[in-house]
Amino acid sequence: MVSNAATQDAARRRQELRDFLTTRRARVTPAEAGLPDGGRRRTPGLRREEVAVLAGVGASWYQWLEQGRDITVSPQVLDAVARVLRLNGAERRHLYVLAGLNPPPRQDAEELGRTDVCAGLQRLIDAWMPFPAHIMDPYWNTIAYNEAAQLVLGHGRPGVSHNCLIAFFTDPVYRARAASWETIAPLVVAQFRAACSVRPGDEGFDAVVREAAALSAEFAELWARADVQDGGTLHKEMAHPHVGALLFETTLLQIPVRPDLSIVLHNPRPESDTAAKLEWLTSPEGRRGGMSSVAG
Repeated sequence: MVSNAATQDAARRRQELRDFLTTRRARVTPAEAGLPDGGRRRTPGLRREEVAVLAGVGASWYQWLEQGRDITVSPQVLDAVARVLRLNGAERRHLYVLAGLNPPPRQDAEELGRTDVCAGLQRLIDAWMPFPAHIMDPYWNTIAYNEAAQLVLGHGRPGVSHNCLIAFFTDPVYRARAASWETIAPLVVAQFRAACSVRPGDEGFDAVVREAAALSAEFAELWARADVQDGGTLHKEMAHPHVGALLFETTLLQIPVRPDLSIVLHNPRPESDTAAKLEWLTSPEGRRGGMSSVAG
């Protein structure tokens, strides 16, 4: 039995859908829509019938959609309507929600200026110094890192995969330093599977999994378990050749302005002397020793 709250919520959503579509239709001029008489008409906005024709849907169906009736909608049809109404990314996702569908992921390559955002994110992880931090794309490819990540974790070394999952299983230097490697390996794989589930059918994830499985039997075995775990905080211990044990809380954070990217922050655990050791490693003296140690 449907509750009163659910009924009221559905009614509110249908009213919002009516208002949203009506206002979006009114702001698109016939000329912008490419209609033959667009330059001569004085009537502001598009007619319902015109939206239907341009979107390739029936006029009655579009009228029912704009009236907020309980009808079946598909992502393909909503995308066609969004295109005609010239909706931006946020408006398109809002349309999905109002129509009762899960919103699509943000297409940030089109919606945002990558240069300014990425430069700001690099400044952000540089400000995290002297603690390690790096930025990953959806497939866990490292696209940026700070100097502490280079000194402690070996990011950017020649011959090492820039994909964090593959490097975790194939980089002998990282594996030799990771005292808790066997403990966190199943968690790393489970978190990568959770990342895959957000983008079902994405061939980029399939390519990473195939490469990792071909290079590491351990990965293939863990992947076959089909474990899934959301990203969060991991406890990690690194054995650095210059300062000994480094104890971290590693946290994976989504970036609202760029949800296709994640920041991985390594925060010293409070019960350890890791913070002081990192201060030394990133000092002029420590940098000289640290840069040589990441080579082997």
